[in-house]
Order: sequence, then C-alpha cells, then structure tokens
Amino acid sequence: MKIIDLHHQHKKCIKACIQNNRKAQFQLYKEFSGKMLSVCRMYVKDLQYAEDVMSKGFLKAFAQLKNFKFQGSFEGWLRKIMVRESIDFLRSQKKVEFPIDDFRIHEKPSEVEAIEDLSRVEEAQELIDQLPSGYKMIFVMYEVEGYRHKEIADLLSIAESTSKSQLFKARKCIAEAIQTKKKANERAE
Repeated sequence: MKIIDLHHQHKKCIKACIQNNRKAQFQLYKEFSGKMLSVCRMYVKDLQYAEDVMSKGFLKAFAQLKNFKFQGSFEGWLRKIMVRESIDFLRSQKKVEFPIDDFRIHEKPSEVEAIEDLSRVEEAQELIDQLPSGYKMIFVMYEVEGYRHKEIADLLSIAESTSKSQLFKARKCIAEAIQTKKKANERAE
C-alpha cells in the first residue's frame, strides 16, 4: 500500500509542478536533491560545481516536466537529466579527455575484484576522482549508472570501442591504486 501511495503522491506533486506550483517544485527538490547531488558529484569533482550542475539540472527538469509520461520511475528520468547536465558541464570546461595508452584490451585487470572490497563510499569516490576525466566519466556511466557501451558512445559522440577501452583502463587504474594502498597499509602495520 505504501508504494502505491508514494507513486500517487509523486504523480500529484509532478502535476502541480507542471502548473508552476512553487511549493510542489520545492517538495520535489527537497525529496530528490540529495540523491541528485550524489549523481552530479560522481562526475564533477568540485562540490560547489556539482551543486551548480544539480541546480541547472533541476531547472531543466522543471522546464521539461510536461514531457514526463509517468511511465517508469520519475527518479530515473531525473537522474538521466543530471547525468547529461554533468556531461555538458565537463564538456564546457573542456575537462573531458580520452587518453590513448598502450594497454592490452583483451587482458583482464587482476585486481578488478578488489573494487568491491572498498569499505567506504568516500574511499571509492576518492579513487574515482583520481581517474582522468574520460576514464572517470565512462566508469561512472557504465558501473554506477548502468549505461551500456552503445548508449555511452551515443551520448558522448565517441566510438563504442573507445567506451570499452576507457572502461578497461579505468578499472586497471583503480585496481592499481587499490594494490598500492594495500601495500602501503601492510608496510604501515
């Protein structure tokens, strides 16, 4: 029963937002801003810029609410807007690079499983933030957001193979950083 009530509440609130009801808009903002800031923060390292991106994303969402068809989750729809807004921000800052290194794509990183061992969200975010921008964007889109390589390629206007190689390289960098951290911790003990 609670799920049905919650869905009905969102639908009612969204319809009020379409009519430019500021209280309803604030209610939606208040409910989803924390999650959407997390989405933006995954892409944008600086928290203040991530907040700006989130605010622009909400403005865009409110302007496009009339296009929401009430099919699927509202949170998923809003999340896609935040991802695109984050990508647009990074492009405008000219911070997206897709480095080409000499990695063997067919080789699997030996410590990728170690990514799952990260004990804290902050630790994971720290490792992700250290990645070059192209690696980071594709890693987050694929591993966190669940986009497929074809979707990533279409959104970023790159080849699907570029998406795959950047993900591989991102995983390898994270695995190496985890290994380095483990060795440092072992030496400290």
